[in-house]
Amino acid sequence: MTEEPKVRIKELYKIFGDVPQEALGHVRQGMTKSELLERHGHVLGLRDINLDIPGRKIQVIMGLSGSGKSTLIRHLNRLIEPTSGEIWVDGEDVLAMGDKALRHLRRFKMSMVFQKFGLLPHRTVQENVEYGLDIQGVDGTEAAERAAKWIARVGLAGFEGHYPGQLSGGMQQRVGLARALATDAEILLMDEAFSALDPLIRTDMQTILLELQEELHKTIIFITHDLDEALRIGDRIAILRDGEIIQASDPQEILMNPADGYITDFIKDVNRAKVVRMRSIMGPPAPAQGAPVAPGDTIEEALQKLHAAPDGCCPVMAGGDLRGTVGIDSAIQALKAPAAASAHYS
Repeated sequence: MTEEPKVRIKELYKIFGDVPQEALGHVRQGMTKSELLERHGHVLGLRDINLDIPGRKIQVIMGLSGSGKSTLIRHLNRLIEPTSGEIWVDGEDVLAMGDKALRHLRRFKMSMVFQKFGLLPHRTVQENVEYGLDIQGVDGTEAAERAAKWIARVGLAGFEGHYPGQLSGGMQQRVGLARALATDAEILLMDEAFSALDPLIRTDMQTILLELQEELHKTIIFITHDLDEALRIGDRIAILRDGEIIQASDPQEILMNPADGYITDFIKDVNRAKVVRMRSIMGPPAPAQGAPVAPGDTIEEALQKLHAAPDGCCPVMAGGDLRGTVGIDSAIQALKAPAAASAHYS
């Protein structure tokens, strides 16, 4: 039986302007984003977004500046109201929620981590992390204990009395992450959360997030414009362009089978040896003389075993079971970027 998605987005449109409903008709008839702006003075934010987001996974939504990714995430807790469409969380219609139900959603079910940290400068680290708990009505003693726990978990024990201005950017973002986790919300909305950080600090924050997710299994909706970041942390990736989803899939599927020329161009500079995994290139189980590799091993990790195998093939094993066979020829072929599905795209 297929598990219902944690979040379901159906036929979602967002148009910015004075008469969005009138403009919606033009968009549904095929008018492009540039045409809508030029002819009617309206901005197309989102066009016909359909996306099922599974629970307990990291869903990355990515695209270049202006693609609509931040607009989309702000619809989930209704910081932005849609022009048309549906948003469901745990089977509840978010757009039908009254003020009380919406406040409950924002306080208890969803937490948000912002690109610019969103910390209160006049509050200490401890007080910032307690902030969401105060809004939830958590008792002061319990709030202090929970905040201290998460401050320690993100590596900031000893900094509880510091103010945001006394911390580095990476430390401030750890405070933001601790604040979101302290509320025990099931869904984390992370809008370009690591984009303002230096590369090394950014990688460190990605590692912290993945380690915490290994234990907590939250539903994380993560916005980024960085493909390397998306491939590293995402269980699933949706790529937007001009307010539309161009491809939404498993990261390996996007790498191996890009939907069109735009996606092909998007992924062309990826170091495929570091991200293409054995499960994406293995064939059916068959006799193989090489040392076993795991389905999750990258080409880079498996290449030495493949090269050393007498027949150039290794069994792909998981949990003691034979899942398939992979050969060095398949690995070399996978290192080549796929040909564009279309030479041109509008």
